[in-house]
Amino acid sequence: MQRSALLDAARALLSEGGTEALTFPALAQRTGLARSSVYEYFRSRGAVVEELCAVDFPVWAAEVEMAMAAVESPEAKIEAYVRQQLALVGDGRHRAVVAISAGELDAGAREKIRAAHGGLVAMVVEALRALGHEQPRLAAMLLQGVVEAAVRRIELGAAESPEEITEAAVKLALGGVCD
Repeated sequence: MQRSALLDAARALLSEGGTEALTFPALAQRTGLARSSVYEYFRSRGAVVEELCAVDFPVWAAEVEMAMAAVESPEAKIEAYVRQQLALVGDGRHRAVVAISAGELDAGAREKIRAAHGGLVAMVVEALRALGHEQPRLAAMLLQGVVEAAVRRIELGAAESPEEITEAAVKLALGGVCD
């Protein structure tokens, strides 16, 4: 129960103030725990992020996978892959991990984030293979790059609306992989 409350507090802190906001005193204050109690659950900020990834990323991946499974054609699967990831940008769980992913993480935390993203990329490889792509894994990695660029643009609060960014990313993705 306390661990869950700490993770909720960590998500909120990261969403509100980025990596600088995620401190053990702030976690303690948000949860009503003593600071020393926070250390009983997590040894470092990196450990908090690792736990967030372990808890939240499978949920996001399942949502992307469900969106892809709900459509038939390879093109529709690619579109669902892009749209669902960008729809998750507004989710506080996503914002939290994005906020700290650029921060000072230990090698273990970075590797877990990379592995989780690799799992997402693997989901779209089959759709690219069905389109006859010569290098579906490479194309999937580049497609994920388009998604990540769109995520950063949305997170920055760009001049374009999230909907405009999503439409542009879908158009770019489909134009790039379906030709």
